[in-house]
Amino acid sequence: MAQNQLRSDTVTDTTVVRERLPAMRRGWRGKCPNCGSGPLLKSYLKVNHDCPVCREEFYHHRADDGPAYLTILIVGHLMAPLLHVVFVTWRPEPLTLFTLFAVGCVGLSLYLLPRLKGALIGFQWAKEMGGFGRRP
Repeated sequence: MAQNQLRSDTVTDTTVVRERLPAMRRGWRGKCPNCGSGPLLKSYLKVNHDCPVCREEFYHHRADDGPAYLTILIVGHLMAPLLHVVFVTWRPEPLTLFTLFAVGCVGLSLYLLPRLKGALIGFQWAKEMGGFGRRP
């Protein structure tokens, strides 16, 4: 019990805690995980060097293949059961089924990929991973 208490001579830490969920939400919206105002991405998947509003640097993010893997995981888990239900319920022609689900998978992937990349960068920023750690 006594080991959980702070010692009286301990220096208090005044660093600001970076909240994970708000940072991921801002990243999902394509905004800076720090201020929530500046753009995170300058094109479809190209990350800005830094935030034009608060000057938070983004160039050291490590969101390499993670967003693509998450996109494949989510799209696969959403579309596979839907494919089964559509096939069992309506029995459409194979070409119709292929066309419908190919367009659906591509559209959902194009929608999710930049949002998941932003959320992953927000997560890395909140957890101070990679180059997002505090500098002295």
